[in-house]
Amino acid sequence: MFNDVLLPIDLNHPESWSKSLPLAAKMAGKGGTVHVLGIVHDLGSAMVANFLPADFEKKAIARMKDELEAFKAEHMPEGVRADTHVGHGHVPETILKIAGNVGADLIVMASHPPGDLGTLLVGSNADRVVRHAHLPVLVVR
Repeated sequence: MFNDVLLPIDLNHPESWSKSLPLAAKMAGKGGTVHVLGIVHDLGSAMVANFLPADFEKKAIARMKDELEAFKAEHMPEGVRADTHVGHGHVPETILKIAGNVGADLIVMASHPPGDLGTLLVGSNADRVVRHAHLPVLVVR
């Protein structure tokens, strides 16, 4: 089993955690911790940010933390130790950064379904994480 399992999820898409959460819990076992990660996406442009309230990202991060805590209370299997984390930025880079910060020894994450146009054109976040990770990554379909 693994001591620290990072589980990046998208709360708006249950397919990002419906299959990967049970596997992450199983891989952590009774002695490990599942680190549930939600990411607030980087706006990517100062031009876009100018149209939003000044505290938009700060509020989005606080809301994400609250939503992750509620997710953990509702969906984490009984007896599984779990922590929640909020990242901010581009998804693959943030996953790898948080994995290092929590000392993860495994990342468990969902992948796009095969044939997804986004995967064909730009590659999925899972592809990028697998390519650049220095620890095992379990990609769940």
